Parts: sequence; structure tokens; C-alpha cells
Amino acid sequence: MPLPRAKGVLVAAEPGRRTLFGNDLAVRTGSGVVLVVIAGVALWLGGIAFWLLLMAGALTMQHEWAGLVGRLERRRLAMLALMAPLSMLSPFADGPGFLSLGFILGGAFFIAAIDRSFRLAWGVLYCALPVMALLYLRQQDNGLLLAVWTMATVWATDIGAYFAGRGIGGPKIAPSISPSKTWAGLAGGMVAALVFALVLRAQFDLPYILVLASAPLAAVAQMGDFLESWMKRQAGVKDSGALIPGHGGILDRVDGLVPVAPVVALLVAGNAFWALG
Repeated sequence: MPLPRAKGVLVAAEPGRRTLFGNDLAVRTGSGVVLVVIAGVALWLGGIAFWLLLMAGALTMQHEWAGLVGRLERRRLAMLALMAPLSMLSPFADGPGFLSLGFILGGAFFIAAIDRSFRLAWGVLYCALPVMALLYLRQQDNGLLLAVWTMATVWATDIGAYFAGRGIGGPKIAPSISPSKTWAGLAGGMVAALVFALVLRAQFDLPYILVLASAPLAAVAQMGDFLESWMKRQAGVKDSGALIPGHGGILDRVDGLVPVAPVVALLVAGNAFWALG
């Protein structure tokens, strides 16, 4: 029986398989580098390039979501319902705003009415809200820094959790949901996120409020990871997909970013509101 995908955790080794600095890490690292390059170029360009990347990712996420909730026969309908809010988020339309939020909620209610279940409808919110949040962050005056910090905080959390969890091990957080996640991995992820934020503070003047939020956001990212792990357990699958070697599907790769991006957007919006006041 194949072992669960290790993401910041300690697992037993399969026979003939190197785990810490071997084949598994090499595949994960190679895939991760490719993803970082693609995301980095799109982030740097911003505008239509960033929106197109996020739209493609969200549609793939919706396809995988339909599989996790057992509604693959409705996946095309769900992806079509997601297209309207994603289109409204484009630079050619309303962008991230209240009208686009209304389209997101409308898409979710549409799916719920057609499918007569909220299981598939939740996917519209799950996939579209982080897209809206990232686009909102990118369009701020220091948007490139904000978006890079948001995404890289999740990556730093994953890296710190991966090495701390494998190197230290120790007690599990929630064995019934994710039997290999450890408290050491969580602590390592939080430390890595904070260290990365301090580097950005020193080099690019990242606001203190975001530096202070980095470690708690690492915990939020892990909560997103646990949610997806729970969904995969309910679906009886190891990964949400097989698109990314060493990582699984898109949902497996962005499960931490899904809750973090909206929280950061709310922090930035709230800080701007109080500054104006």
C-alpha cells in the first residue's frame, strides 16, 4: 500500500526508497522550482498574465474539487459556473471588488440550485476567493511585495514543516486526519515563515504588521492543509490529482494558500481603512 504524500511530516520509508535527501526530495524540489518560476514570472508581469495563471489554476482546482466531493459528472457545469466570476476578476472587467464578489456568491448558489447540494457549490468559493484576494493584493501600490510575501509565506511554511517534521518527528497533531503531521513540523513551518518575513522586512521594508502576522499565517496554512487532507480521506484518495510530480494535484499544492490569501487581503484592506481614518 503506498504511503501518504509527505508534506512537512515524518513518515516511514518504503523499501528501496530514499526519503530525506533522496529521490522523493529531488522530484519535489524540481517540480517546486518549475512552479516558482512560472508563478514568479506571472507575478512580475502582473495584469493579464497573473490573471490568466490564476484562472487556469482555479479551473483545475474546480475539476479536482469535483472529484474529491464525488461529483465528477458535474465537473463541466462547475467549471462553467466558475468562469463568470473569474472573467469579472480580469483586468478587462471589474477586477477584485464587490461586483466580482457578488458573481462568486452567485456562481456558488447557481451550482447549489442545479446540483441540489452544497458540496460542489463550496468549490466555487474555495477556488475563486483566493484568486480574488491575490489579484487585490497585486494591484496595491506595493502589490508585488505583498503578493510575493503571501505566496512565499506558504512555501516557506511547507519547507520548514517538511524538514522539521522529518528531522525531528515527535507527537502527531491530528492522527485521524493526517497521521504523519507533527507538532515539530508545524513549529518549523512557523519559524521559517517568520524568518522569511524578517528578511523581506530588512530588504524591502515589509510592514511590521505583516511580519508579526507571518507565524500565525503559517498556522492558518497548516489548517488549510488539514482541511484538504480530511477531504481526501473522505474521498479515499492519496492526492487530489497527478498533475504535479511529487506534489499531486493543484489542490495539494495550494491547500495552504487558499485560506492565507483571503486573510492577508483582509489584513491589508483593514490596515488601509484605518490608515485613511
